[in-house]
Amino acid sequence: MAYVKIPYTKMKDFSHAVFSKFGFTEEESAIITDVLLTSDLYGIESHGVQRMVLYYKTIKNGRIHMDSHWEIVHETPLSAVIDNHFGVGQLVGHFAMTKAIEKAKEHGIGMISVRNSNHYGIAGYYAKMACDEGLIGISTTNSEAIMVPTYGRLAMLGSNPIAIAMPAEPYDFFFDASTTVVTRGKVEVYNKKGEPLPEGWTLNAQGLPSTDAPDILKNINEKRGGGILPLGGATEQYGGHKGYGYGMVAEIFASILSQGLTSNHTHIGATGGTCHSFIAINPNLFGDPEAIKAHFSTFLEELRQSPKAEGQTRIYTHGEKEVEASQRILAEGIPVNENTLREMKEICADLGVDMAHFLGEFDIL
Repeated sequence: MAYVKIPYTKMKDFSHAVFSKFGFTEEESAIITDVLLTSDLYGIESHGVQRMVLYYKTIKNGRIHMDSHWEIVHETPLSAVIDNHFGVGQLVGHFAMTKAIEKAKEHGIGMISVRNSNHYGIAGYYAKMACDEGLIGISTTNSEAIMVPTYGRLAMLGSNPIAIAMPAEPYDFFFDASTTVVTRGKVEVYNKKGEPLPEGWTLNAQGLPSTDAPDILKNINEKRGGGILPLGGATEQYGGHKGYGYGMVAEIFASILSQGLTSNHTHIGATGGTCHSFIAINPNLFGDPEAIKAHFSTFLEELRQSPKAEGQTRIYTHGEKEVEASQRILAEGIPVNENTLREMKEICADLGVDMAHFLGEFDIL
């Protein structure tokens, strides 16, 4: 499967133009584009521009309500619940974490739970927003049910990622991971490549191991059974029950506190309904923030310098790979799958966007 590397600035201008054509304002298009391209810069293809077709389809089928606006339905000095009324996820996510940051700076902590939303990109984007302000950032979201609970054969939870970011030197700590073995986006990438899935990722409708990406995606879409395994796999032997439990933690902060739709009730018919959570914590609750940052930085460096396993030369701390990927991709361009380019071309034809003007011509198309 061929890939084309597109300069970051060209992809940024192109994405901005596409989302403007969808009907978003200049500011809104910039926020959505930044969330998507941050994923690509971090090397997370599954949640970058390859997701553009998802937003196109969910706007077309009515899951994203373009005429809606979020509403704060409950608020205290430390917390809030926001109803997004089925609007786009990135915009309410940016607003909610901004509000959590404001509360944390004033009161030490801010916690926001959002209901009736849609896909919001990578959870880590929002955790990083708080981290960039010198705070500890946490974000979780539920999603369409793709996770099969331990010993089950019907997807009941989403990928339900948990993201945490905290200031440190020379790299901020940045952890963003689904509570499933992989996300649905990873399965979509393998489907686009026409390659079998690795063993141990998914179960078919009968609850048996499968490597058939098209079948897995069809089963998820049609709620026929099967799906993606929780972290740790299908049984308790290697900790599958722990991944299942982490998924429940994400669900509690996102859909339960907001009284929104749990994963198994989202994405049915024309309803999206994804729920999110955003937490910002001011380290000054515990002492001098700079002293805490220095203490944490020392530990991270001790981890990096600790003895390596035989044959290994490096131990990474969370966030290092993202920094290095960003530097490399800014220099070399964003790698885009040829099938993603075809999807983008179809979107442009419908919206009246001149794709070649922004990205040039491609032989593979």
